[in-house]
Amino acid sequence: MMVPAALLLLGVLTAVLAPRLLARAEWPDREPVVALWVWQCVVGAVLLCFALSMVLSAAAAWLSVRGRLFAAAPHGVVDAYALGPTGGPWAVGTALALAGGGLWTGARLTREVLRARARRRARGAELLVRAPLLPGEDPAGARLVVLEGTRPDAWWLPGAAPQLVVTTAALGRLKGSQLDAVLAHEQGHAEARHDWLLHCSRALAGGFPQVPVFAAFEAEMHRLVELAADDVASRRYGRLTIALALVGLNEDRGVFGPYPSPQPHVSERVRRLLSAAPRLSAGRRLRLAALATLVPAVPLVVALMPGLSALT
Repeated sequence: MMVPAALLLLGVLTAVLAPRLLARAEWPDREPVVALWVWQCVVGAVLLCFALSMVLSAAAAWLSVRGRLFAAAPHGVVDAYALGPTGGPWAVGTALALAGGGLWTGARLTREVLRARARRRARGAELLVRAPLLPGEDPAGARLVVLEGTRPDAWWLPGAAPQLVVTTAALGRLKGSQLDAVLAHEQGHAEARHDWLLHCSRALAGGFPQVPVFAAFEAEMHRLVELAADDVASRRYGRLTIALALVGLNEDRGVFGPYPSPQPHVSERVRRLLSAAPRLSAGRRLRLAALATLVPAVPLVVALMPGLSALT
């Protein structure tokens, strides 16, 4: 039973230490795409630790599970895990608790996806009411839809025929290539499938609100996907263009004032774009990505080490 306990401990340590280390680092703002990958690897490693601990605890608790799990393994491999004849109540409780957590995570993710689809359908129906198609107009042909509105706003409506929706007030604010920069920003979200990252982070944070790593994961996903999309737009149209577009769309919402704002990331994004901090070198980006990729491999090594040692 030492391996399931070690995996649980490893998962807890990763969940506690990794967010603190990432919070102290200065490079995520300069390389949001790499930071997104690092966060995914950290959360994946935590979930993998718990999943492997659940499987091995179930193998210790129930002989039927053990027989299927080690069906093709030599007898010495089973002995190397020291599962014993029965794992006792500790193994049963651990397996059931972790299995319940896995089912709860799947249910929350399913709920989040269904809610997102319902919101998307509702916004699409509202868009058809406010901007109905003309006779003979192809619904998949228009990538830009203009709505009458006094509040400057722009958003991406995903779907089979994704569209950028812009209000007339936003058109009055966006000058030159700023509208193209906003379109590139929203396309960056769609091409990178940032919506799935947000669904997963919300499901984990909502399902386990007391787990700090999942709360930090959700907060950082919301922030980093915006930074990554800003970089996509800035590479095509320049940092100043997308910064001015952000100011134009948000200057009436109080996000740049001296008081706390409900959208504090907007002012931070503008300052980041205007400061134009240099990117990390390609070699350092590669090293960070490779190191992050190794994080989920650690629980696999811990889980497989007794069996591999028995074979050698």
